[in-house]
Amino acid sequence: MERFKTAIRYGADAVYMGLQSFSLRNLADNFSLDTLPETIEYAHERNVKVYVTVNSFIRDDDIDELKNTVALLRESGADALIVNDPAVIRICRRLAPELALHLSTQANTLNSEAARFWYEQGISRIVLARELTLDEIRLIRSRIPEELELEMFVHGAMCVSYSGRCLLSNYIDGRDSNRGECVQPCRWNYEVKDGRVYSAEVREHGKNGEYFTIEDDGKGSFILNSRDMCMAPYLKQIEEAGISCIKIEGRMKSILYVATATNAYRMALDGAPVELVMKELMRLSHRPYTTGFAFRESEKCRGGTYGNKSSLNILYGERPDELMEYQTGGYTQDSRIMATVLSYDECAKTALVEQRNNFKVGDSLNILAPSDVARSFNVTWIKNEDGESVPSAPHPKERLIISCPEPVMPGDILREM
Repeated sequence: MERFKTAIRYGADAVYMGLQSFSLRNLADNFSLDTLPETIEYAHERNVKVYVTVNSFIRDDDIDELKNTVALLRESGADALIVNDPAVIRICRRLAPELALHLSTQANTLNSEAARFWYEQGISRIVLARELTLDEIRLIRSRIPEELELEMFVHGAMCVSYSGRCLLSNYIDGRDSNRGECVQPCRWNYEVKDGRVYSAEVREHGKNGEYFTIEDDGKGSFILNSRDMCMAPYLKQIEEAGISCIKIEGRMKSILYVATATNAYRMALDGAPVELVMKELMRLSHRPYTTGFAFRESEKCRGGTYGNKSSLNILYGERPDELMEYQTGGYTQDSRIMATVLSYDECAKTALVEQRNNFKVGDSLNILAPSDVARSFNVTWIKNEDGESVPSAPHPKERLIISCPEPVMPGDILREM
């Protein structure tokens, strides 16, 4: 619920959320059907829509529970369900025909005929496959009914494959596994070149092909480690291609991630300088960024392209054309959350905060507020709720009173500089 409210406060027009079953994040701290109506009401009071994910793959043993879930969702007030399996669509059309249905990216919609087919099944919005280029999206948009909306992931983790729908061949060799061109990299006999521990042949054993570099830092190699999607500098091109909704991957993330990412894209949509937006997104816990397949020039082109702005290439990191990150499987993060603001005393210039990480007297904290990221201040003193001065904030979730000359609001986040 805290992340749900955070997304709303920091500028989301809609939030998608999972239940305790039938979503693709069953290990998350998901919402229950019992509390769903009041959760949705909270969003609607703030003019924000709620989309509930029912997008897992269904087996026959699930059908009775699925029917009960759909019947309850019908009364929940949800604005749409995000679905994938035709079984879910069929049951929803029968039991809850008034519920809008959005087709999950798991359905892998790649062309206008598929989009029209799903539209005929009652789908009102399609979250497109992530391997489409903007040119391909533009063509799809021109060939489908005007009222059928298109949605696109613009930020977050990129999957490598699921079931038989492999993307590894695309990444390594530019050949599309899902169009009959798979080079079968999962079955290659890899060999080490010249005794080096980090270089392996990318063709089957015995072929005289190019070598595909993989790194081993003592923890292993990372040939399946995709970069994170980031399309913040290109929202105008996305809109011009016919996308009506952009989607941020935010499930199982911290409130700092949700706040920073949502706020950055809201600022981008409102016209903030791209360098400021990217600076914010670099603060997130992330792998090196990529634009994925959006600007792929042809079927044989490996990797994305970032245009002519060298400043963006620097912000995106080395080798911005790469879709995969071979050197490390870890994440980088430019700042951590220190505390969340609970209340503010304007006269005393103090804030009651809930501590999340250790900070101390003398530290400088940056304020993350909706569309407001430039302010910071030095902590000159810290007191516990009993009024006793303490030199630092050592315990997570402890409530503290701190000096705060900059005005803040409940829900603002204090992060390290």
